[in-house]
Amino acid sequence: MGINNHPSLINQEEIRVRGTVQGVGFRPTVYRLAKACNLVGEVCNDGQGVLIYVSGTTDAIADFVQRLQTDCPPLAKIESIDRTPNPGDRTFHDFTIIQSVNSTVQTQIPPDAATCPQCQAETFDVRSRWYNYPFTNCTHCGPRLSIIRSIPYDRKQTSMADFALCPDCAREYHDIENRRFHAQPIACPVCGPRVWLEGANGEKIDTANPIDTVCTLLKQGEIVAIKGLGGIHLACDATNETTVQRLRSRKQRYHKPFALMARDLGVIEQYCTLNAEDKELLQSPAAPIVLIDVIQNRDNCRDVACNVSTAKIADSVAPGQTTLGFMLPYTPLHHLIMQQLDYPIILTSGNLSDEPQCIDNQDARLKLGKIADYLLLHNRDIVNRVDDSVVRVIPSKLNPKTLGKNSKPLSSQERGLERGFPNPVNDRSIQERHTLYTQTLRRARGYAPKPIPLPPGFDHCPPILAMGSELKNTFCLLRDGQAILSQHLGDLENAAAFNAYQTTLNLYLNLFNHKPSAIATDKHPEYLSTKLGQELATANNLTLHSIQHHHAHIAACMAENGIPLTTPPVLGIALDGLGYGEDGTLWGGEFLLADYQGFKRLGKFKPIAMIGGEQAIYQPWRNTYAHLMAALNWNRLKQEYGDLDLIQFLDQKPHPLLNQLIEKGINSPLASSAGRLFDAVAAALGICRADCSYEGQAAIEMETLVTPDSLNYVKEVGAYPFNIGKLDQETELILDPSPLWLALLDDLQQTMPKSLIAAKFHQGLADAIAKMVQQLRPDLISNHVILTGGVFQNRILLTQVSENLERMGMTVLTHSRVPPNDGGLSLGQAVIAAAQSVIGGD
Repeated sequence: MGINNHPSLINQEEIRVRGTVQGVGFRPTVYRLAKACNLVGEVCNDGQGVLIYVSGTTDAIADFVQRLQTDCPPLAKIESIDRTPNPGDRTFHDFTIIQSVNSTVQTQIPPDAATCPQCQAETFDVRSRWYNYPFTNCTHCGPRLSIIRSIPYDRKQTSMADFALCPDCAREYHDIENRRFHAQPIACPVCGPRVWLEGANGEKIDTANPIDTVCTLLKQGEIVAIKGLGGIHLACDATNETTVQRLRSRKQRYHKPFALMARDLGVIEQYCTLNAEDKELLQSPAAPIVLIDVIQNRDNCRDVACNVSTAKIADSVAPGQTTLGFMLPYTPLHHLIMQQLDYPIILTSGNLSDEPQCIDNQDARLKLGKIADYLLLHNRDIVNRVDDSVVRVIPSKLNPKTLGKNSKPLSSQERGLERGFPNPVNDRSIQERHTLYTQTLRRARGYAPKPIPLPPGFDHCPPILAMGSELKNTFCLLRDGQAILSQHLGDLENAAAFNAYQTTLNLYLNLFNHKPSAIATDKHPEYLSTKLGQELATANNLTLHSIQHHHAHIAACMAENGIPLTTPPVLGIALDGLGYGEDGTLWGGEFLLADYQGFKRLGKFKPIAMIGGEQAIYQPWRNTYAHLMAALNWNRLKQEYGDLDLIQFLDQKPHPLLNQLIEKGINSPLASSAGRLFDAVAAALGICRADCSYEGQAAIEMETLVTPDSLNYVKEVGAYPFNIGKLDQETELILDPSPLWLALLDDLQQTMPKSLIAAKFHQGLADAIAKMVQQLRPDLISNHVILTGGVFQNRILLTQVSENLERMGMTVLTHSRVPPNDGGLSLGQAVIAAAQSVIGGD
């Protein structure tokens, strides 16, 4: 007899649950909790999330709603629960799960999730029907974003629609008590996807076990393309220096670090110093690449062989670096490969340098056949390209409050870097938690497209589409008080990357049924994303917001830290390579008094010529010469420092032509760029002096020279000086690096170690930034300071500036959930456009 036959007990409610609640085992949890609370009714997925009807006593329904939150599945996240009294005109005799309902799309798509412990165990259990199966998954793990074509998230809407369930999988799929109940990617060796091995010529390799063969090939020094979750990777033995160099040559990636995969934490600990936070990130459902410090004290290595192997990997895999980017296996396929290898492998994007990662089998044959010796492919289509995420843990001596709401190292959920799997390292001490926080450098697999909740005031803003930047592009859909940031899409300068950007944008707009009322673009007129945004706005008669680059950086940091829409302006310090300024010049070292609607430029780095324009990015000596000419003159340099190899190198360059380019501004625009200052100092030290193979290489390698000992030394002898003041006819305060050059040249002449020179520069710049802030304090309204921009990926500078400002009593806010680089720019564009629409009345 149903409970509805007892009128005195009847109380009916409609319960709407929004958030990441589809494809994560939420409906089975609802079913079990309803049964446990003696409720009847039904539950279904629809375009807005999960819709529940329940009938029972008031106390039972209240208990049920409470348990929905406390017993939420590990990959689910509830954003809101809305309860509405139901008139009671429906009769239920049991609690059931009914078919999904198509309606207006407002729900969330869960990120792809690493293999859960239960599925991993089944993959290695000889008694399991998933034994050695590379596609084992359940509601707690497996593909999500990478296979979805539309929502609601049901099997027929994914690339798994091609695989009809066998009787055993169908039984588990429909068994409410089973972990795989309505797990849309469910499959087994009988009915699911399969893998096979091909040679570079496309011929299939006759082997009973392709995965075992791949392991043998890797041990033999071969390069294998492996189709994974969100893309195809190139893999090889990371300890085989000859193979690594062959991969670099074929991929045309000559210096940029490669990512590594290791079987377990024990293997990583042979090469790197792991802290508890590193371990937690590596073992989380997101399973990102984590940048970890290489072991410096070789006494910590297990044996002499470890010392040699560590040095070789550091030199060949990540030249000029003191960190290695490690990840753990995150699919059963990777687990099966890595179980046989007690050393790390390179696992890098399957592409030519700067092109998008291959996701299609035929595309891989065409593009990777000249790089890989073999290809391990499968027949589950990758619908959405999703690169590996990159994060790192930054030690900090700061009080946690200075890191901002989302940067506080208090809990995984609060920081927004979702964990979910049980892990004993979560029990570390409160004191240790307060010395670490996580910085996201690339937000993709495991995190995207998980929405970022917006601060108060943005609840009812109009739908916005923000197009992002030219480099490290992401786009952003803003609606219903949340921002949906796309996965990392790469550099749009490459035609293939721009085509992939447009494809992904169209897919997101369709997936989320997003109909923007306004479009936000970067102010740079030549960015491809800007041009596309302008075309879309014109074609659809939409409002277009042109957003200044550094204002967007600051607004992104404000938004992720929960600063409300109506908050008075804060001081934003945005340091990066380049951004198009309000005055038509190039900016890159900015002190802006900003809120979401606008900004005022209070200060800047002294503008210096970029000789040859874009050439200066990849030939750092050009920046050194420009800075030296702005501070000194060539005759004095030759007379007093002519014995230095730096001056001898520059003496070989065409001085009259270079000086003419600077004086007349011929292809040598002035830029207040912090990034180019770093390049200039690095080149002076001999780091990537003639050229570099990727933007920021010189600055990154210089950062690695700085050690705790060198910083302590600087505290005793003093850092490099900078001038702070106003130039003639300038309204902004200027941070002028001119004084550092004489001091630096003197140190070079005294053959001071490069590590000390690098430390004196980092500390000197951090001190100068603090002095700038001190002089700007009379103009400030708020005590908050935002640190943003790609230069603040430099953890030495970030830490030193933060500590200086903290000692001044400032509240420092920085990034955790979105990158400080251009990967977070679209979030800032979106919230600025929303603020201007809401307050400006667009």
